[in-house]
Amino acid sequence: MNERRERPFYGWVIVAALAAIGGLSMALAGFNFGLFIRPMERDLGISRQTFGWALSVRQVAGAFTAPFVGRVLDRHGARLLLITAVSVSAACMVGLAYVEQGWQLLALFVAMGLFGMVGPGAMAMTVPVAKWFVVKRGKAMAITSVGTPLGAVIFVPLTGLLINRFGWQDAWLILAAIGVIVVVPLALLIRRQPEDMGLLPDGANPATAHRSAAFHAASIERSFSVREATHTVAYWRLVAVFSLVMLGMGSVGLHRIPHFSDQGISPGLVSLATAADAVAATASTFGMGMLFQRFPPRYVGACGFLVLGGAVVLTIFSHTVPMMFLSMITFGIGAGGMILLQNFLWADYFGRANVGGIRGAAMPFMMLFSAAGPPLAGYVQDSTGSYNPVWWVGSVLMLVGAAILMTTTPPGRKGASREAESPLGALPAATA
Repeated sequence: MNERRERPFYGWVIVAALAAIGGLSMALAGFNFGLFIRPMERDLGISRQTFGWALSVRQVAGAFTAPFVGRVLDRHGARLLLITAVSVSAACMVGLAYVEQGWQLLALFVAMGLFGMVGPGAMAMTVPVAKWFVVKRGKAMAITSVGTPLGAVIFVPLTGLLINRFGWQDAWLILAAIGVIVVVPLALLIRRQPEDMGLLPDGANPATAHRSAAFHAASIERSFSVREATHTVAYWRLVAVFSLVMLGMGSVGLHRIPHFSDQGISPGLVSLATAADAVAATASTFGMGMLFQRFPPRYVGACGFLVLGGAVVLTIFSHTVPMMFLSMITFGIGAGGMILLQNFLWADYFGRANVGGIRGAAMPFMMLFSAAGPPLAGYVQDSTGSYNPVWWVGSVLMLVGAAILMTTTPPGRKGASREAESPLGALPAATA
């Protein structure tokens, strides 16, 4: 027992590995995709609207596989899914290096959407953490979620450097190779849940578990089944909140990078501002994770959505380098909260046992709304020469999302199924 007590909790290994994988996902046609738009548009003659549609068809494809991915995560864990996702993403990125027409771009993004790293595969980077932690879930989620914006800090400037140094075709190939080399070894470290290794959530010692706050919290946490969750008002309110906010973010996230270049700002400064966005998101993600331990997450998340709405307005009026940096940093602060809230709230409201299936059932709605944003913004820009009309709508959607979230309380636990996933056997009734 002394040996087990002294051994570091394996859950933190899971956190570190998934944080690194989340960061690497930013290089796999994620946050860095916007940097490829102008050079590919110039060389291939592909319209902005088509690039917007590329993100949309990826989201639509992911909507079909998300429920399946969620159930697999609950039953079998994330290891094989992560290896499959990075392999699919890397193969598609190799294909992107050789595209010549818009339909080829769309076809590759469909393939990435089905099982790639950006899409339903992203659940594999967060669901395990929800299963390994209960009391320390906010802290663990914050550390894990920091990996994504921190990856953007690294890979957005690196992508810009690779494009300038080697051209956009070779940049795709280099990033694909990095993805496979890094993600596969890290994925082999992932385990489904602590009980599979004879451990308890949060590192509680089985010998003294009955005196542990972590064990007590895990034992009384009621986990909804997918059916039970989808029959609550809170579930559909969360679906509405994230769908509206993702629609607003989708209309801005991709197109703001070429928008700033259209203002005559150099690509190097745009890349630097995008990295500043990611730095702000990193700080915001960790800071909000700590706030989740002290304040109701719905209030903290609503504040993040208000910041996002303000960032969109700033983007509309950003015609100078200082304003671009201000809008990017503000957007990063709000986006960091959005990343963490998505990962945290489902487990916090519905328990850890079936969180993969519950998120998987919700993702098709959110992904379809998110998918509408990029092509809509591209269409408006192609038609009017300005993104402003659709971006004003996006800012309003974020305000509405904040209002709904603030009034969405956790569902009552009455009737929810109890998941006693303990290596000690079924928990005694008195413990609950």
